[in-house]
Amino acid sequence: MTTQEIANRLHELCKKGDYETVKKELYTDDATSTESNMHGARETAKGKDAIAAKSQQFQSMVEETFDSYANEPKVFGNYIFMEMGLDVKMKNMERMKMVEMCRYEVKDGKLISEEFYY
Repeated sequence: MTTQEIANRLHELCKKGDYETVKKELYTDDATSTESNMHGARETAKGKDAIAAKSQQFQSMVEETFDSYANEPKVFGNYIFMEMGLDVKMKNMERMKMVEMCRYEVKDGKLISEEFYY
């Protein structure tokens, strides 16, 4: 798949909230996922299993999702940029709107890395 084709498929799946298929279909086995933790430090999960565990951990903290979106992706070379957002109620917290800029890197027709900026 080309970077644009991956971007289109990624967008289609993210709009539906089907992140599990994103990981299974589009990622390499040794892909990385980097984002800030609650204290602002950058952390990286390596490999599909670690990325899936990170996603499951986040989902376990969500009490209710009211809305979500994924804006149209922009492709620059082998990079994909896409803004996504959630309107959620986290357990033991107030309802909040979360917005993130996502950067994905493509190599040999698969996603090899993702980075999230809040």
